[in-house]
Amino acid sequence: MGTSRARNALRSGLFLVVAPGIVAGLVPWWLTGWETRTTWPPLQVMGTLLIVAGAVALLDAFGRFVVEGLGTPAPVAPTQRLVVGGLYRYVRNPMYLAVGATIVGQALLLGRTILLLYAAAFAGVVFAFVRRYEEPTLARQFGAQYKDYCRAVPGWWPRLRPWRG
Repeated sequence: MGTSRARNALRSGLFLVVAPGIVAGLVPWWLTGWETRTTWPPLQVMGTLLIVAGAVALLDAFGRFVVEGLGTPAPVAPTQRLVVGGLYRYVRNPMYLAVGATIVGQALLLGRTILLLYAAAFAGVVFAFVRRYEEPTLARQFGAQYKDYCRAVPGWWPRLRPWRG
């Protein structure tokens, strides 16, 4: 692994701990203390599956930013290339969907409605951030390549078949 790639991996790891770590870890803990309320066992199983799927998707997306994009997910150290592989072939925002799934999974696992409300607030903030900052920034940085990608790959509801652009 080259020095630049190693630096990006380190930066991505730090960003993973700070951003998703706070949003999907510290805040849910602050809201609930991880205290479980009585809930239907199938919901607990579904919650666990959402947490695991969210964590796997998030780690994959972060790794793609380092390997495929030659950068990080952090706005202060963006990628040099547009990331369109892996889950990005199905949906443009798998990282945000993964964090949201993790929060909803915690709500189901712990039986805590407050986390569903938090997930809804998270979704609203993320949607506004993507529309007002991220999409215009990517359009400026990657031009026609990004516009073609946006036409082919939905932002929030995954395609059934992978895009092969």
